[in-house]
Amino acid sequence: MDLMYKSTRNNEETATASQAILKGLAENGGLFVPERIPKLGLSLEELAEMSYQELAYEIMRLYFTDFSEDELKQCIVRAYDSKFDTEEIAPLVKVDDTYYLELFHGATIAFKDMALSILPHLLTTAARKNGVKNKIVILTATSGDTGKAALAGFADVEGTGIIVFYPKNGVSPIQEKQMLTQKGDNTWVVGIHGNFDDAQTGVKNIFKDRQTAEELSKLGYQFSSANSINIGRLVPQIVYYIYAYGRLMKHEGMEAGEKINIVVPTGNFGNILAAYYAKQMGLPIHKLICASNENKVLFDFFQTGTYDRNREFVLTSSPSMDILISSNLERLIYHLAGNDSEKCREQMEALAGEGHYTITEEMKKGLQDFYGGYTTEAQTKETISEIYKKTGYVMDTHPAVAAHVYQEHRRGSQDSIKTVVASTASPYKFTRSVMEAIDEKYSNMEDFALVDELSRLSVTVVPKAIEDIRTAPILHDMVCEKEDMLAIVKKILKKD
Repeated sequence: MDLMYKSTRNNEETATASQAILKGLAENGGLFVPERIPKLGLSLEELAEMSYQELAYEIMRLYFTDFSEDELKQCIVRAYDSKFDTEEIAPLVKVDDTYYLELFHGATIAFKDMALSILPHLLTTAARKNGVKNKIVILTATSGDTGKAALAGFADVEGTGIIVFYPKNGVSPIQEKQMLTQKGDNTWVVGIHGNFDDAQTGVKNIFKDRQTAEELSKLGYQFSSANSINIGRLVPQIVYYIYAYGRLMKHEGMEAGEKINIVVPTGNFGNILAAYYAKQMGLPIHKLICASNENKVLFDFFQTGTYDRNREFVLTSSPSMDILISSNLERLIYHLAGNDSEKCREQMEALAGEGHYTITEEMKKGLQDFYGGYTTEAQTKETISEIYKKTGYVMDTHPAVAAHVYQEHRRGSQDSIKTVVASTASPYKFTRSVMEAIDEKYSNMEDFALVDELSRLSVTVVPKAIEDIRTAPILHDMVCEKEDMLAIVKKILKKD
């Protein structure tokens, strides 16, 4: 029997997996969630013996039930191939007594590749299954990583186009150059004067604009999303947590059923929500440790049960987490409310209107799986420096936030069970912040000289994603005010 999807804001709106992937966002701005979270279909011992591709099929088939076996396997084969620079796809590396799940070995050296490598294939397959004739336009906001990963995934994919909005002064120089040098006749990149939340809100508002949808449909277009609001982005992320558990069993002597902690540097909440889904499926997880930077809206939520975006937005050295509106938290709120879409809708309307909401005492009980912590900018630098000096391992600013929060949790709780940190970006992605954390003497070096010095220090090869942009020409130069995003979309598509 097919697993159906419901809107977090209207239980009456349902969709098959392929329909939910195509739409991206539900009619009234809600997110699609599975009507039930399926249980693992095989034992942990069996799953531990699988390759990444085999495991991906075993997990995704439980969620994407209206895809045939051949359709799903073709999507997986095309996604998890030589574009990853390691056969394992997501290596698990032991550093001191902590395990780092390296999710940055794809084409754009960030964890978004893990899902955005497969999303174009899921989407085009879903379009064929549903008889879609329109060109699918991917509309995405990015805090830096999703944009490049989505652009790389959809570039020149027949029947699609992609428009990415990013905060003009809110991403690293490497992130920006990765996007602005993107090739592809169906790709557009637009900087906005504003922050990521402004970009994300603008994209959501365009999705909700029925008049625009009808107008563009007449021109042969329909919108979909590559953000983690799309269930086709979220489900593939479940796979790597189960894969990490299998690697611990296979290579570290862990017994099936032994509990682990998972630590995730968190901004938009999708990556840690995927770990929560893995736990609900039966993966033995003790604590889901949610690590925030100085934009600690999620830390405060876990402390108090109140989500309040009414605060100063801080630009940090971990910009992919510089977010005050964590879109995927809506899915957790829906589940905490007992899958009550009316309650969830009320909370989201309060967030949109007043900028805050408070969950009930009963809902707070569901947060016991989570631990929230945050890391200051100074602590992020110290963590990078200390781990490098102690072990020789160089990490990016985002996993450094997670590493520090885990250290604090461990000191406070005496929790010594095996722990996996989601290492969400390569240190080459935020080279300047990483190198200045190791030694201030690097502050006067130019960006690509820093790349070469990082390669020497870490004894690693400069990723192809970085080599490719050293001399690449800038191909995108559009910038707009946040209020003009819809006008820019219409301008692009009417010219296309």
